[in-house]
Amino acid sequence: MPTDSDAAKAVPMPDRISREFLVHHQVCPAGVRADGTLAVAVTEHSLLEALDDLSIAYERPVAPEPTTPEDLDMRIARLAADEEPMALEQAQARDESFTSDVRDLANQPPVVRFVNLLIREAYDAGASDIHLESTRGGLTTRFRIDGVLQPALEPPASMDRAVVSRVKLLAELDIAEHRRPQDGRIRVRLHARELDLRVSTVPTAFGESVVLRLLERGSGAIGLDTLGLAPGLLAAMQGLARRPHGMILVTGPTGCGKTTTLYAALGLRSAATEKIITLEDPIEYTLAGVAQVPVHSETGVTFASMLRSILRQDPDVVLVGEMRDSETAELAVQAALTGHVVFSTLHTNDAVGALPRLLDLGVPPFLISATLEAVLAQRLVRTICAACREPYVPDRSSSAVLGDRDDGQPLFRGAGCEACRGTGFSGRTGLFELLVMTDDIREALGADPSRRRLESLASDAGLRSLMTDGCEKVKAGITTIEEVLRVTQQ
Repeated sequence: MPTDSDAAKAVPMPDRISREFLVHHQVCPAGVRADGTLAVAVTEHSLLEALDDLSIAYERPVAPEPTTPEDLDMRIARLAADEEPMALEQAQARDESFTSDVRDLANQPPVVRFVNLLIREAYDAGASDIHLESTRGGLTTRFRIDGVLQPALEPPASMDRAVVSRVKLLAELDIAEHRRPQDGRIRVRLHARELDLRVSTVPTAFGESVVLRLLERGSGAIGLDTLGLAPGLLAAMQGLARRPHGMILVTGPTGCGKTTTLYAALGLRSAATEKIITLEDPIEYTLAGVAQVPVHSETGVTFASMLRSILRQDPDVVLVGEMRDSETAELAVQAALTGHVVFSTLHTNDAVGALPRLLDLGVPPFLISATLEAVLAQRLVRTICAACREPYVPDRSSSAVLGDRDDGQPLFRGAGCEACRGTGFSGRTGLFELLVMTDDIREALGADPSRRRLESLASDAGLRSLMTDGCEKVKAGITTIEEVLRVTQQ
């Protein structure tokens, strides 16, 4: 069946549009018309959702043109055969475009401009993540700012699928695959800075959910003294981080800043005179003078398997991103026992909880006693916005949380302003509790490792709880009672 596209000008097929994609969706680019639109051959069996993907891939509007199934098959076969030699050139051109400054792309089509604007707004707002969520009503967008999700600029309904496809193209993902999770990366320049965007997609009931994690390239670890540690805890941690051997653990839920704290501790070591190796999944930031090894569990490169290998690299200091299983825990403990300094993390609610967790992982009590130096538990709370900070008198129930203070004494909160996007908060700081191993605690691990006994001994040793640290920061006007309760009462 002849179509208007017979007179259209042929264009190269982008390498991300495969023959399998065209066959599956029963569509085929048929050329560019004089008005600049892309003619696409379709049949009554075509999946028209693919038109958005083709529009993004070719960066131009599309116009469907009916044809017969037989003609469509011939077009697909001919296009796939003709364009095979062009794939490498197209891929190279696309790779170069990934690093283009997003501000230079402002005059591109609406979908491109929207994605660029979304990334720029997320960066300007200090967001750590961009969430694109497909719902029954369309695509919703949210930024995670200071650990809390907040509404963000949403695309017009007509762009929903196109925005997701644009992100997948930039991340070099398969835009034809909507049924399985995918992971990729985007690198952009923005405000003279380079950003790495880690992209994760998963299928949901109404489409794909996409999350972009924003990481600034070239950003090193911050100092241990900037995390919010009280003076006594800071001095203790600085001393522990410089120990010649032993194991130091940082605990807390996902996203509470454990990796940042470990990076800060590594900053106190001498990379010039020591061999420092890290095992991470993924590598968050690059550290000068440190050998950083990525872990890829899906390919069999696990923490345990890589830890065995790096211990043959003659390291002085080893950072294990997470002790997820018995083998990794036992290897880390053995490394600490043989004269290495080992930093690692565990998912426990508090510092004392790390001890029974190690026992649950099968580490013998005598090895824990011989190697573990300290456990630091932490949370992140939002700090009151300095631009709209105001005093207020809390009610009786709020005052009771703080304990020894006079009723009627004012506290502080953020009223909400443009600088903090109306939230009353800007930035975050840490809440900490530090358990330093004592002889009594070491002895109890072998004799009576009950939770109650360990908590009693930790209290006798002077452990200040997360709640106590939080209340001190509330009294100092750094954060609010509600924030402290939000992160500690979980």
